[in-house]
Parts: sequence; C-alpha cells; structure tokens
Amino acid sequence: MQKNISFSKLQLKNNLILAPMAGITDLPYRLIMKEFGAGLVFTEMVSANGLIRDGVRTRELLRSTPEERPLGIQLFADSPDVLARAAAMVSQDGELIDINMGCPVKKVVRSGAGSALLQNPILIGKIVAAVRKATPLPLTVKIRSGWDQQTINYLEVGRIAEEEGADGLVLHPRTRSQGFSGHSEWQHIRRLKEQSRLPVIGSGDIFSAADALSMLKKTGCDGIMIGRGGYGNPWLFKEIAAALEGAFLAPPSAEERLRVALKHLDLFVDLFGSYKAVMDMRKHLCWYVRGLNGAAHFRQAINKTGNLKDMKVLLESFLATNAEGVAD
Repeated sequence: MQKNISFSKLQLKNNLILAPMAGITDLPYRLIMKEFGAGLVFTEMVSANGLIRDGVRTRELLRSTPEERPLGIQLFADSPDVLARAAAMVSQDGELIDINMGCPVKKVVRSGAGSALLQNPILIGKIVAAVRKATPLPLTVKIRSGWDQQTINYLEVGRIAEEEGADGLVLHPRTRSQGFSGHSEWQHIRRLKEQSRLPVIGSGDIFSAADALSMLKKTGCDGIMIGRGGYGNPWLFKEIAAALEGAFLAPPSAEERLRVALKHLDLFVDLFGSYKAVMDMRKHLCWYVRGLNGAAHFRQAINKTGNLKDMKVLLESFLATNAEGVAD
C-alpha cells in the first residue's frame, strides 16, 4: 500500500519523489512528472553563491507554477552563512529546502560542496544548524554513504543532521568515489532508517516498479526518490503507484509516448523558446524512444536537427513506425 509521508508540517500525497538533477529537472520536466504522480518534485541543484550574488540565471532555476507544487528547492555550497542566506531568500519560492551533500561531480566537489562535505561532519552540523535557523520551511539533506569505501560515514552524518534540526534524510547509498557505477548498497538505507526517527528516503537504482517495491521492502524506508529511472519514463511513477496497490500497468504505447514527448516539447517551447527547446530537448526525446525499433538511427537524426519543425516531424514519423509498441 502506498503511504503518505510528512516532513514537519508538509504532508505529501504519496511517498514517490522526483530527485533533483542538474540539467534535467527544469520546470517542463517537473510538470510532466507531477502529472504522472510524483508527490514532490525538486528543482535542479541551485548554487547558493549564485543566489546571493543576484545571478539572474540562478534565479531562473526557481521558476515555478502552482501546478507543480509542492516544490522542493535543493541548494549547494560549502559555507553555513552562504547557505543560510540563500535558504532565507528562497523560503517563499517552494515548500521544502534540501541541502546537497552528495553530488560527486568534480566541479562541485572542487568548490567544497556536494559530496566533499562528507569529509567534514563538523561542518555539516554547522550548515544544518545555520539553515535551520534561517528558514521556517521543512529541511532535508541528501547524502551519499561516504567519500570512499574507507570513510563510509552516513550514519554519523545522519545523526548530526537530525540533531541539528533536519526534518528528513535522503540517502543515495554509493560513495562519492563510486559515482554511479556498480549497484547501490540498499542495506545502508535500512541501517539509517533503523537509527533515525526522521523520514528516510531511499535513492539509487529505481528503474522499475519491481525495484521500488524491493527497496521499500528490504530497507523499510519511508519513501523513494526517482532519478535516472525517470529519464523519458514518467510512467514509472504511475507504475509504482499501481504496484503498491497490487495492480499492474502495461508499458506505454508508441502513441502514448508521442503524446507525452510532444507535450514535454511544447511546454519547453512555451517556457523557454524554440531555440533552447531544440538544444535541450534532444536528450529527452532520445530517452522517450528507448527500446523502440530504430531508436539508434532516431538518436543520430534528432541530434543533428536544427529547428523545431524538423524535430517534431522526425519524432512523429519515427513513432508512427512503432505504432505497435516497444520492440522485443
């Protein structure tokens, strides 16, 4: 059975959460995922330094509409003061704030933010305490298991975050050095849940409804966060919700994929213009056609497309040839 989940006074309609992902979870993407049942959606990772320097491009990441609410805002930086100031600035822009303490990307790590913070639990405590004082919004932290296999410290970090006022914990149970290789260590989620009184959200390797049910059963976590598994597959949210009720949803037809892909594209055009849509939607359209006959040729063609009209023609033509659905 699907269950509700609450972070402080924020109660979600379900326990299925869209992960914050740089370059992915912009407003059009979030609106699509919300339509398919995400109980909470997150912005892309937002630079706290960029916010307090009045960066217009940074503020653009917070662009929102009522249809997607509640909205989680994920911030990153390495300074308690900077993060606290940024959290105060965005407290009217969403319903929850998350601090990124798990991003393994080199550029973020070199700045001392993201997973680099896992090397300094004392600093983590100061950050959570400072942000807690700066905003009335529910506060979560997203962490990894540790910096590397020799320094796995997610239990210590989780305890510190809880003591300093966090309202929830999100664990991607890989180390920073693993990146996204191998399989995530779901037992770490179980141990964190056993230790903590806070809601614990499990993240990592949820690509099917079966994966979601398995994580919930094996770890006892309160909810799941869907990241890469949702690429081109917003139906995953509906499939998981159905599975939690003991039902099964068939994979989407080619026609349904076309409908949603075109809606996603049109949303992007409306919000950001045709040029940016053509540039940014290529990857999404490639994801929407995964598993279909001729997908490799489609990817080659769509990545060479230079205008919106040709992009739509290619998509419609390709999916018309796959009207019978996913290839065996």
